[in-house]
Amino acid sequence: MTRKQRVLNAINHQPVDHVPAYFTTHFTKDKHFDQPAVEEHLRFFDAVNPDIQKIMNENLVPNYGSIKTPADWSCIPHLNRSAPFMQRQLDMMKRIYERMDKDAFNIGTLHGTVASTIHPIESHYGYEPVRELLCAHLRENETPVLDAMKRIMDGMTDLALAFIELGMDGILYSSLGGERHYFTDEEFDKWIAPLDKQVMQAVKEAGGRVILHMCKTNVNFDRYKSYEGLYDITNWGVYEADLSLTKARKIFPTGAIMGGLSNHLDAVICQGSKDEIQQEVQKIIDEAGKTGFILGTDCTIPTGVAYSQLRIATVYVKQI
Repeated sequence: MTRKQRVLNAINHQPVDHVPAYFTTHFTKDKHFDQPAVEEHLRFFDAVNPDIQKIMNENLVPNYGSIKTPADWSCIPHLNRSAPFMQRQLDMMKRIYERMDKDAFNIGTLHGTVASTIHPIESHYGYEPVRELLCAHLRENETPVLDAMKRIMDGMTDLALAFIELGMDGILYSSLGGERHYFTDEEFDKWIAPLDKQVMQAVKEAGGRVILHMCKTNVNFDRYKSYEGLYDITNWGVYEADLSLTKARKIFPTGAIMGGLSNHLDAVICQGSKDEIQQEVQKIIDEAGKTGFILGTDCTIPTGVAYSQLRIATVYVKQI
């Protein structure tokens, strides 16, 4: 069974020869872009041997101007794959794809509505303040802000389609906004969900698969129930959001669930011994079962964790 078929079987709740595994990490800054990123991705894939190989995306929506009021969001232009930051990402992906193993399930990283909207100005405000600023601006005067968000996500939709055209099997869609302390349920349904769904629907219609990633704390997962049919795999912060693998199957009944391992720097997968990692993996698979499940972490593994730590898990799942 190829790695790709193993993942597809998990998505379809069909038998697998063993539970597939997925790991990803942020590389050091000197390996974020261009050829250094190409070589480090390939080194990671070879060292870890995950069933899902994800290409990272550090090419974020750039700063197009100062944003201090809702009207200032008009500085955001219409975006598509011809934008320089997207071209840089696609060029890197093409070079990786030419050399990566095609029998794996290969995906690209797509930053979702909230993340893509705050990226241009996040460095000016900081993560928490910029999240609060976005909420405040939408509540004060939603029209110019939503217009800018639509221009951004039209660009992200085009970028996602370029991933599929390149040959990728799908995307990891990183969704923010489910946290209760930012948007209300009604605001999420009005401002965030339609744009999230736009990207996911386009990928599905193009024949790609979607991993819906929902990290952070205090998430109301009920907000994502209407996304059913648009995702193939769901992944979230089991430890951050206190939603167990078992309980999640009731919220996300279709496709595969993915995760189980904490990604914190002091977590077993990052710092544990071989025996400890194997025991933790066994415990998780005993809970989740081998059908419709992919072993992974809550979110990205911290930079600097030895790839050999992750390899212990990908080797062990083949034995159980």
